[in-house]
Amino acid sequence: MRIEYINPFIESSFDILNEVLKTNVKRNELYLKKLGESMKGVAVVIGVTGKVKGRIVFDMTEETALKLASKMNGEDFSEFNEMVRSTIGELANMITGRAVTRLEKDNLSFYFTPPTIISGENLHIYEFSGMEALII
Repeated sequence: MRIEYINPFIESSFDILNEVLKTNVKRNELYLKKLGESMKGVAVVIGVTGKVKGRIVFDMTEETALKLASKMNGEDFSEFNEMVRSTIGELANMITGRAVTRLEKDNLSFYFTPPTIISGENLHIYEFSGMEALII
């Protein structure tokens, strides 16, 4: 995993979360995780093509997804419904879009698929290439 591709996603995640939550987001330790290991319950997956091929996975608990959607929409959500899914997908798009803008300044061009949202208990996402995911 090349750091010059990762840093724009880390920076964009903090920028967007600080903006939409109107708070100061703090970072825990970063670590690599093999796809296929247990996920937290809600995953937004965005495919990457172009100079680099892979996946971007935004992984969170359902509780986190509900809190994010509640804060972003200014209303309380107690169930993982269409509005929550739409909000979480849009958040992933915002972070990815800002990261892409930063990458394109370095003449790196990428193409992305629309987000796919996967949710459920004991969730696993398998990638047969042995690809790793950076967990922020």
